[in-house]
This record gives sequence, structure tokens and C-alpha cells, in this order.
Amino acid sequence: MDLDAFRWLLTDEGQRLLAAAEEVADDDPLRAQARLRRTAPAEHVAAALTQATLRRRAVPKFGADAARMYFTPDGLEQATRTSVASHRAARLAAFRTGTLVDLGCGIGGDLVAAARAGITCAGVDLDPVRVAVAEANLAALDLPGAVMVADATTVDPTPFDVAFADPARRTGRGRSFDVDDWTPPWSFVEMLLARDSCVKVAPGLPHALVPDGVEAEWVSDHGEVKEAALWSGLLATTDRRATVIGNGGLATLTDEDDPGAAAVGVGPVRRFLLEPDGAVIRAGLVTAVAAAAGGTLVDEHIAYVTADRGTPTPFARTYEVLEQLPYREKALRAALRERGVGRLTIKKRGVDVVPEQLRRRLDLAGPEEATIVLTRVAGSGTALLVRPIA
Repeated sequence: MDLDAFRWLLTDEGQRLLAAAEEVADDDPLRAQARLRRTAPAEHVAAALTQATLRRRAVPKFGADAARMYFTPDGLEQATRTSVASHRAARLAAFRTGTLVDLGCGIGGDLVAAARAGITCAGVDLDPVRVAVAEANLAALDLPGAVMVADATTVDPTPFDVAFADPARRTGRGRSFDVDDWTPPWSFVEMLLARDSCVKVAPGLPHALVPDGVEAEWVSDHGEVKEAALWSGLLATTDRRATVIGNGGLATLTDEDDPGAAAVGVGPVRRFLLEPDGAVIRAGLVTAVAAAAGGTLVDEHIAYVTADRGTPTPFARTYEVLEQLPYREKALRAALRERGVGRLTIKKRGVDVVPEQLRRRLDLAGPEEATIVLTRVAGSGTALLVRPIA
């Protein structure tokens, strides 16, 4: 997005064009452009239609705020969704954080959440467009904060209570899982983590990379793992944490709740099967879920828990095990057809199966709907017919 075009969009004339663009954003793109070109030049029409489209795309992340905010395509993709950013801001506020510097603030999603939590915020970013967008978002939501163009690696964070960073994980080749490709790089992250800081990282970050004394928190929102956050200094309260955000609110589990695999053990499939949330799995806390349920693992290498009780938990999806079916494909097809199954949900862990391909090969056409779990139990392939209960 062109910086001058974006700044023009913030003028009174630009706001009128943006309002008109939002009215036609769902129309055919060529027809929408032609209609708006009657009153504005092409570059301004393009900027307005881009914002109108991005605001619609931003609703799942930002809710009602999206209608007043501004975005860039990559900035929206990289931004933290409001539920996760609000959780982080609440943690910071609980530690009585008074001032925060966001080193690489992007479009300002985390700045917005922190400012709403009562924290005095400053943000920096290398991209002048993202800085302008972040400033506009704070203003649009009537929130205080300062943003400036700067290289995060040259900013002195010591005047601030907490430093926050969200390194970009994309290169010219696309998304990178190599921490040395991040901007700022991992060496900068390690430097930040020597003080009171929070760094947002990819959820696939290896545990071995987390420095000693730093808390690693994996966060999921409605069953989807969104990020990991590294908390250092006085902000670190444990080694590993899984935080789950759902319709019922927020729940958190730590390594202090985990008795370890030896205490839980492996056992046969019982009446209920628990599928731990992705944040729990990433945090290595599956055995904590098993301990809380009074259950065992079905296999020492598989993230399924089995138990006699089906008590709902925010940390796992619970299924009632109806019966064990044949694991071999031909016999499984016959068993499912015998039960009249036509619509089939396939869950799998620890087995070499592609659910979509298997569903096509099974070629089911009955009136019933069913869920099966394909996994290993004590090392052997197993098929379980289950019923979701929570």
C-alpha cells in the first residue's frame, strides 16, 4: 500500500470515499471500481477498496473493532487476534506493567490491547506504512500511544518496564521456521529475554531453544493453536504453560500440574477417550490432562488419553468409546457399511493415514453419521468408533 494514498484516506474526503467503498465492497470488483472512479482517481479508489475488503477479512481476528481499524494485507495476516492479545495484555497488567515498548508493532494489534489494559505504550516498526496504520488504529479506537519508524534492534528498551517483540517469520522465500531468518533474529530475542520481556514466537518453536528461566506459553483460541509466547525476568512464573481460550472463557495448565509420564502410565482403552488441545500437546502437558482425568495414555508416544470418567475439561475434547472396529481397510469398510454410515469424521494420530483419501476409498453411502479414531494403542493400529460428548 502506498503511504501517501493511505494518508489521504484519513482525510475527510478519503473517509467519504472509504464509506462508499464499503457499500460496494461485495460487488463485482470491476463494477465497484468503475462506480467509485466517477468521483476519485484510481490510486485513491484502490486504497479505499483495499481497506474495505481487509476490514471484512479482519472481523474473525478483531471483531467489531475491524469496522473502524486499518490494515495492510501482510499486517493483517501477521497480527495477533484480539482474544489472544487481550490475554497477553491482562497478564502484563497483572504484573503491574506501567510502560511497554513494542519492538516491531506492525499494524498495532498488540498496542491496542495493551493500551486498553491501561498500559502506556510505544511502538516501533521499520515499515512507514505499518507505522502509519498503527497510529491510525490507536486514533480510531481513541487509545493513547506513540509509534515511530525505527529499527527495533537499535532501540534501547531499558526505559520501559517491559519489552515486547513479535519477530517477522517470513523471508523472500515465504514463511521460515529457521529462527536465524527471523526479523529481528534469534540473537536479538535472546538479548531481550535477559530482562523483563515477552516475545511472541511460532508455536512450533523447539523446547530446547527456550532459554533457562524463561516461561514458554502456548495459546490456543477455540481449538486452534495461535502462538507461543516467551516470558522472561519477573514475568516468568513456570517453565511450560498451555492456555486455552474458548466459549467458556480462559483456562491455563502448567508443568506444575504435570506428574510426568511415569506416574500416569499406559493402559488399555476405557470408556472415554480424550483428545488434548493443541496448546496442551505443544506444551508437553498431555500427562497433566491424563492425571486430572484419572486416566492413562493409550500409547507412550501418542497424545490420546483414556479414562473411566467423561468429565468435560477445557484442555481436551472428550469422546465416548462405543466399540472397537477392525483396523484393516477392507474390514473397516464392511463394518461401517453394516452400521449404515455415510457421513464419516476421521480423527487420527500416530498412524500413516490421510483422512480425505481414506474417506474416498471407503466409499460410504448410508444414512448415519459417525466418528472414528485411528491411532496406536500399545503400539498396535486401532480403530475406535466414538461419540463426541464435549
